[in-house]
Amino acid sequence: QVQLVESGGGLVQPGGSLLLSCAASGATLDYYGIGWFRQAPGKEREAVSCISSDGSAYYADSVKGRFTISRDNAKNMAYLQIVSLKPEDTAVYYCATNKFFGSSCPREYDYWGQGTQVTVSS
Repeated sequence: QVQLVESGGGLVQPGGSLLLSCAASGATLDYYGIGWFRQAPGKEREAVSCISSDGSAYYADSVKGRFTISRDNAKNMAYLQIVSLKPEDTAVYYCATNKFFGSSCPREYDYWGQGTQVTVSS
């Protein structure tokens, strides 16, 4: 059983930056793909980025150039660096994972964190 815990959210002014972290336990992530999702109030959950087990990164068009996903297998961690934050980035951000070896990301995720709130407001 994999447990995920996100951290790093908060209240940020437009144009600011945040580093979201996802700590995993219960398994080593070497052969897992990791995804970041977000859900804004009243909206459906949106996939924003994922990183495959071999480190290939993918991004939603809406966040390309501002979001950077990374992973540190030695620390069993994943990260989402967000710069140039916009009010429309306000959402609860979740990390998720599933065992999937290769250069693409899992189509489904079995393990989810509890989320971290990101609020972008002046």
